[in-house]
Amino acid sequence: MSQAADPMTHHDRPVAPVFHNILEMIGNTPMLELKQLDTGPCQLFVKMESMNPGNSIKDRIAISMVEAAEQDGRLKPGGTIIEATAGNTGIALALVASQKGYGMKVVMPDKMSDEKISHLRAMGAEVVLTRSDVGKGHPEYYQDMAARIAAETPNSFYVNQFGNPANPEAHLRTTGPEIWAQMEGRMDAFVAGVGSGGTVTGVGRFLKEQDPSIEIVLADPDGSILAPLVNEGRRIEPGSWLVEGIGEDFVPDILDLDLVTKAYSVTDAQAFHTVRELLRKEGVLAGSSVGTLLHAALQYCREQTKPKRVVSLICDSGAKYLSKMFNDFWMIDQGFIERKRYGDLRDLIARRHDERQDYTLKPDTPLVQAIKRMRMFDVSQMAVLDEQDHVVGMLDESDILLALTRENDAGRLPVRDYMTSRLETIRPTASFNDLLPIFRADRVAIVADEKGFYGLITRIDLINYLRKQLV
Repeated sequence: MSQAADPMTHHDRPVAPVFHNILEMIGNTPMLELKQLDTGPCQLFVKMESMNPGNSIKDRIAISMVEAAEQDGRLKPGGTIIEATAGNTGIALALVASQKGYGMKVVMPDKMSDEKISHLRAMGAEVVLTRSDVGKGHPEYYQDMAARIAAETPNSFYVNQFGNPANPEAHLRTTGPEIWAQMEGRMDAFVAGVGSGGTVTGVGRFLKEQDPSIEIVLADPDGSILAPLVNEGRRIEPGSWLVEGIGEDFVPDILDLDLVTKAYSVTDAQAFHTVRELLRKEGVLAGSSVGTLLHAALQYCREQTKPKRVVSLICDSGAKYLSKMFNDFWMIDQGFIERKRYGDLRDLIARRHDERQDYTLKPDTPLVQAIKRMRMFDVSQMAVLDEQDHVVGMLDESDILLALTRENDAGRLPVRDYMTSRLETIRPTASFNDLLPIFRADRVAIVADEKGFYGLITRIDLINYLRKQLV
């Protein structure tokens, strides 16, 4: 029997239906048991919400809130949908808007990933970025700004997922019943986070109606006000966190915290390392909020003394975060991956040459190839090394600009014809103060000694290093 016909390969799964509109594909996502992670005495299952057409659980609430607004007349033909969002609700609403013929404006805090912003713009949404360091009540707080834009925009509908009853209703009608059916009515706990509060409220209410003994467990970023409120009844001043999409500095109107049994605070570092482990061990590429949920779920599972069946969510796809927690350099720059410390200027080098983290050129590399590499690696200067790995020159954007404006065939000529040979070399044992004259001269510091070339230090490298000392 061929592999294609092998029932062990296909697990006798039914053939998927043919859909006639992408919105019909929202919901009915599969459930996956995680078998490669340490779950203590428990079984841990995750509902694969990343397999919705917009790649997140927010597709469910987007269609629910838009259709509710159509039915009661708040959203009229040709109208513009406006929402404040961490990205996924915006993407989901943009998907619905594109299929139903509405305009879309999204107001996002400026800490969100480039992939989310690009996704939204590619779908035709207008993206307004606002400050992520201000709280509710500030005119540049993303929700306040979205409400103001909606008030100023004729024929618009401000979704307000944080106070929209059609949000938890979507989970009460779809997500909760799906989980209950997939678990065959046998489960002990549900672990979720709060972005708008709809998932905890909607799924929590449904599950509690089926079995009041089911625990609703909150996974909360460290710095959010919700976990201390649940565990201690204590209100704290909100902090800051890098995980996207969950955690709050206020209690959303639609959030029913009375459903929650206990909460876990999860640091950014714990979340990011957990979601990377999920990819390595289970093959699931998930978003940053999943790291928070999964870390809390694993902690809950490991604390149990008796076997329990625990359910959590893969809220969205990690494809939106490849430039963040799945990028080793970003993790290093943020201090989440520790590197060897030397106690000298080598600690300031963002991309260490001896660990082959940097991007370099050869003197005979054609200039056009150097341009391609700078664009590919998103750098503005590159060291030019000879066969002995010695720095013989530097090429930056100004060198390339001068070459291209002076000679028509510059792109075919070798880098050696245009590189700067006047180099600012500094020993790793030099002081920070020795860097300042180099930066004032608008140059890059080349860290090297008789043992070889270690890497480059730019102004932003020094700024990042000093910033970390303040944390």
